[in-house]
Amino acid sequence: MKYSIEGGNLPVVKIMMERGETLKTQSGAMAWMDEGIEMATKGGGFGKALGRLFSGETLFLNEYTAMRDGEFAISTSLPGSIIGMQVTPSNPLIIQKGAFLACTAGVDLSVHLQKKISNVFFGGEGLVMQKLEGNGFVFLEIDGSAHEYILQPGERKIVDTGYLAMMESSCSMEIVQVKGVKNVLFGGEGLFNTVITGPGKIILQSMPIASFAMRLYTYMPHPSSNN
Repeated sequence: MKYSIEGGNLPVVKIMMERGETLKTQSGAMAWMDEGIEMATKGGGFGKALGRLFSGETLFLNEYTAMRDGEFAISTSLPGSIIGMQVTPSNPLIIQKGAFLACTAGVDLSVHLQKKISNVFFGGEGLVMQKLEGNGFVFLEIDGSAHEYILQPGERKIVDTGYLAMMESSCSMEIVQVKGVKNVLFGGEGLFNTVITGPGKIILQSMPIASFAMRLYTYMPHPSSNN
């Protein structure tokens, strides 16, 4: 697939679709496209549609099929980055909810549930993430800039919650408590960290939208508590 990512911190991925190619996207993801590309909205079954809803995505997916060669463009919803990745049967990807932009027809998007109960209650990644499997290409939306690491077997990366954007399914993730009372009370890093263990590739994001929103909130005027 031929594509280019342009626009700096407000990126757009421009995909050159060949006749007969199909892209699956979130509802409303299309920014612009050439004539000759047709859209069909599909749910993929009640279970899959409901799973997408719980994982923070839209209930339905749009499929765009090129009747002739043409350009199809998708933009990010917020300032950040777009990355393109290959998905193979032996290499499913686990991504944060909200990261999916588009994929080719051979990729299947489903729900990935956290296995450890501590991850559910204390992890910034939450109970539900998303799983991409099959054979094809996927485009992901990253909060801020993307930083890629290849973890060796047993190698661990300690990450503040919310900064994990993607990991290969060969990696494992757990939530650990920050040690030391002073660290917890005065360190400003929260109570828990996310620990990812290899082997496999991970992508970290520099500006999780939840953290960015909280930072903006501190600068916003708030109604006085006095009547």
